[in-house]
Amino acid sequence: MAAFIQLFVSGLATGAIYALVAVGFMLLWQTSQTINFAQGEFVMIPAFFVLWAIKILGVGFWPAVGIAVVASLLILGLLFKRAIVDPMLRHGVLPLVISTIALSIFLKEAVKDFYSSQAQPFQAMIPSEDINVFGAVISSQSIFILLIASGAVFGLNKLLNGTRLGRAMQATAQNPSVARILGIPVERMIMYTFLINALLVALASLMISPIYLAKFTNGDTLGLAAFIAAIVGGFNQVRGAIVGGLILGVIENMAAAYISAQYRGAIPLILLIAVILWRPQGLMGRAEERTV
Repeated sequence: MAAFIQLFVSGLATGAIYALVAVGFMLLWQTSQTINFAQGEFVMIPAFFVLWAIKILGVGFWPAVGIAVVASLLILGLLFKRAIVDPMLRHGVLPLVISTIALSIFLKEAVKDFYSSQAQPFQAMIPSEDINVFGAVISSQSIFILLIASGAVFGLNKLLNGTRLGRAMQATAQNPSVARILGIPVERMIMYTFLINALLVALASLMISPIYLAKFTNGDTLGLAAFIAAIVGGFNQVRGAIVGGLILGVIENMAAAYISAQYRGAIPLILLIAVILWRPQGLMGRAEERTV
């Protein structure tokens, strides 16, 4: 039982990170029809912003974190939208998808060539300690990740559902044309979504890099896992992305422990196929009808 609790909590912690990245996936799609296949690399990059600030600028860890967050907002949020999404989206979704795939390759190779191809140690945001809960040894990192991710999700939910800005963003996501008629600055709302996504991936990067180390291949796993989590939970619901991420994290951990670590990567794909066949809109998603 102790081993099960330990695996379950660590799975929830991993799933919470998947959920944050999946929420960003979902928000970009809902507001601007953007499927960002560089989302995994967006999670990988902020950790290297921190390492770069420490190495090149000679600042401490926490100032480097602040620099990384600002750089993420400017580069992964503002610049990404202005330089890639806006020019490509007017040509259709497919050219934009191809562009984000190219961006993911560019970011990965850039980090490998200009920083390092080796995994880099990354300082944890809190001291790592083991906590005994009902005989199960749980890492303080896992508890910290769950608390921070829960706080981020709670804050995002309050923003979207409890503020005028959030309601304007939701109106933009549901029907941009009507939102414009109502006087909502649609382009500004879409930009806010890109900035929120940049903040979420930066947060995910800071939490997962102490565990998996900072390496240029992190985006491969994280991007795929977040994409699967968003589809499994429901691509049109924030709560669906959260549920999908948590389920995926727990199933991955359990499969690695009780089936085989070799099949850890296959289990999410099996889950994805099962959900698509059984409930195409996702576990928490709603079916959308389109007139053709």
